[in-house]
Amino acid sequence: MRALIVIDVQNDFCPGGALAVAGGDEIVQPINALMAEFDAVILTQDWHPAGHSSFASQHPGAAPYSLTDMPYGPQVLWPDHCVQGSTGANFHMELEADRADLIIRKGFRPEIDSYSAFFENDHETPTGLEGYLRTRGIAELVMVGLATDFCVNFSAVDAANLGFEVSVRQNLCRAIDMDGSLVAAQDGMRQAGVTLA
Repeated sequence: MRALIVIDVQNDFCPGGALAVAGGDEIVQPINALMAEFDAVILTQDWHPAGHSSFASQHPGAAPYSLTDMPYGPQVLWPDHCVQGSTGANFHMELEADRADLIIRKGFRPEIDSYSAFFENDHETPTGLEGYLRTRGIAELVMVGLATDFCVNFSAVDAANLGFEVSVRQNLCRAIDMDGSLVAAQDGMRQAGVTLA
């Protein structure tokens, strides 16, 4: 059984959004076309409460994209984005979200960010996705979406470490690429056993 994991194809990560990834909208139609090839389609959705601790606006004097130390480790401080119920948090209007078997919302705990579809950024608190996949007998995962070097990367590495067979379709992802983060993410995924397709 194979699942397509579509990571965070939301308005705020597409051109015009609060945390836009260049070319983020270019992958939507090809992702839709791919959905029919899989036994399951799972979407992830960044779903932050207003005032989330990962927002630079909550750290006086801190600039967006700067680093801070959180109890769970280093954290990039982001522009406010994907706030629950906002237009920015909605899936891109052309994404065929109705074809999803499951939607995993992440980042909803105010005190901790969540890049991965499997764990919060403490690498301990699970989202429940692993259990869902195992009970459905799904062993092979193909990941696409936004952004390659953050949420796709963390999701792919966690999935590989959990024993799933994982590949990332790089042509159906787009990266933020902050200070070499894309190359570092690609190296890390390969080391974890992820196939970069």
